[in-house]
Amino acid sequence: MTSMAAATSNVRLSFPLKEEIKKIIVPMVKVGFCSSWNSMITPKRQSSLVIIASAASSNPRKVEKINGKKVNGIYVNEAPQTGKASVDPQLVLKENFLVDSPLHACLHGRFVQDRFVYRQVFVIRSYEIGPDKTATMETLMNLLQETALNHVTSSGLAGNGFGATREMSLRKLIWVVTRIHVKVQRYSCWGDVVEIDTWVDAAGKNGMRRDWIIRDYHTQEIITRATSTWVIMNRETRRLSKIPQQVRQEVLPFYLNRFAIAKENDDIQKIDKLTDDTAERIRSGLAPRWNDMDANQHVNNVKYIGWILESVPIHVLEHYNLTSMTLEYRRECRQSSLLESLTSTTANVTEDSNNNIISNYRKTGLDYTHLLRMQADKAEIVRARSQWKSKHINLK
Repeated sequence: MTSMAAATSNVRLSFPLKEEIKKIIVPMVKVGFCSSWNSMITPKRQSSLVIIASAASSNPRKVEKINGKKVNGIYVNEAPQTGKASVDPQLVLKENFLVDSPLHACLHGRFVQDRFVYRQVFVIRSYEIGPDKTATMETLMNLLQETALNHVTSSGLAGNGFGATREMSLRKLIWVVTRIHVKVQRYSCWGDVVEIDTWVDAAGKNGMRRDWIIRDYHTQEIITRATSTWVIMNRETRRLSKIPQQVRQEVLPFYLNRFAIAKENDDIQKIDKLTDDTAERIRSGLAPRWNDMDANQHVNNVKYIGWILESVPIHVLEHYNLTSMTLEYRRECRQSSLLESLTSTTANVTEDSNNNIISNYRKTGLDYTHLLRMQADKAEIVRARSQWKSKHINLK
């Protein structure tokens, strides 16, 4: 759809609706999926499905909303067929209203707070939830990554790389994440709307820090906070590089000295290395698939979370919420790699009124240490630490 929108200012797809649906519904009626065709398709007038995509206008306006919410996606709706349709090319048909909204505004977010913060809104979809019908840690990480990439693109800095600026693209440089810490207060459910803010700042001499805050759109409650550190790597040699001055000048105007996670609450402690002797559980034979690769020709960093959780006991996944996760990325992983996931857990403990130490394993939560490594030579890929709390108590 993006390429079509770029090629022409307007795209219109229109076809008779009743006959197309009838081809699908009639066989379903015969096998018992629908009780009555006539009760389902009895239109008073001929209808058509119209999709109107508008290219960026020279005067973009505020992103329109559905039920009071900006949402990601392309607006599709059913419209009456009245001969040859004539619709303003800058109008998008949505929920029986013609809305003045260019396509790029529908798909992306907007800048707030003097353009230091980029804000985007998402709806949690059915394929983004887990068995308990709430969003997963992988879903949150994917949304954070999507917001970050759209931040770069919308800022006008994007080159031809995956999140790289123009000056980085000229020098064959890419961003790679070295550490990320996510703290979850509450997981959203299917159909919930979340609002994500992201911004960047310097991290030492040769790094960049990117932070995020996720809010419940309706209540504006902050439900997730995240912070990460990024460095630059040469796309061809796969070696780390200092930030060139030209790149630094590109991103400097966007730096904001603000922390999503207060320094005293950030997980900056060293993550211990697990070995065959110290790991309680080891899951071997984990193989990256072709679809796990990203545009920078290495396994997407979000994919590591699923492999890490492969060695977590199933009863923990069922009865506990993952409330905090810190990942330290040590090396790249390619599609040909074979991986092992190691996990070791320590139960939180407290003292009762008689000063007797009691386990909170079933009462509150668990702390885990993880390692993802190459199966052949045991080379480290990711070290991680996670915190879990029982689903039967309030996460607060």
